[in-house]
Amino acid sequence: MNRFYRTCEKIAALLFEKALFLVLFSTGWKKRTIRANTEYVQICGITDKKTFYRQLIKNLSHHVSDIVFKFGSFKKLPHETIQYPFQMDGTHYQIAPGSETVLNKMRKGGIFLTAHYGNYEAMGPWLCRLGIPLKASYIPLKPKWLNRIVENKIRAIDGKTYSVHARTPREFLQLLKDKNLFCLLMDQDSRIPSATDGNFLGKPAKVNPLPEFLLRHEPETPVYICWMEESPQSKILHAEEIRSKKLNDAFNQWLEARIQENPALWYGWTHRRFYSTAKEIYL
Repeated sequence: MNRFYRTCEKIAALLFEKALFLVLFSTGWKKRTIRANTEYVQICGITDKKTFYRQLIKNLSHHVSDIVFKFGSFKKLPHETIQYPFQMDGTHYQIAPGSETVLNKMRKGGIFLTAHYGNYEAMGPWLCRLGIPLKASYIPLKPKWLNRIVENKIRAIDGKTYSVHARTPREFLQLLKDKNLFCLLMDQDSRIPSATDGNFLGKPAKVNPLPEFLLRHEPETPVYICWMEESPQSKILHAEEIRSKKLNDAFNQWLEARIQENPALWYGWTHRRFYSTAKEIYL
């Protein structure tokens, strides 16, 4: 019965993925924004804009399907890094070489920076399963029923959500003092007055000032980056610690390297990423 159920689930996931791709691709979802971003930065590796758009939408459809149909698998992974590599339902889950030590350190809390790269949502339950006290900052979604589903069904382990809607500096600092691993998506185009000037993909960009603010008040806090490498049969979790004092530059360099490796895995293209510094490119 379990084998029959898994087969049906795989078929449903594949059909959902293909249907979503057809809808998004045929309607040209976010096509103008993606084109504006890619033409603005002129990143190497994107020569055929139509093929690039198709691949990005294909990747996005696949990861949305994973969230809908396969997200529960990440919530069943082993607790200890020594138990990897681990196989479940035909997929090999692995810890990248050199990442085990970093993941063990992350259990003591700190700051965790990530981006809209690849299946970034799946890292949440995986890190929680590894005993890491993750608290992911997020902005509540609309409508409210969608926010309840995401918070209580997707971003939750054993009935406890790892999302947190912290809104003040005091709340953020308290998360660190409580030895949580505070997660922040850092490839956002920050439009708050205190945003700092930075450079991303060779262009000016406004950077979220929160990580550097937290480090000014808690200077001994370690900072980490994680991402997931995927193939049809395997998922590999990477983790590393940022040791540079120029935190924003170090993170941007890491993300730029991932984008150079595979531009169609960065979903930041679908956002008006440079709006605060070059809003004219989106008109």
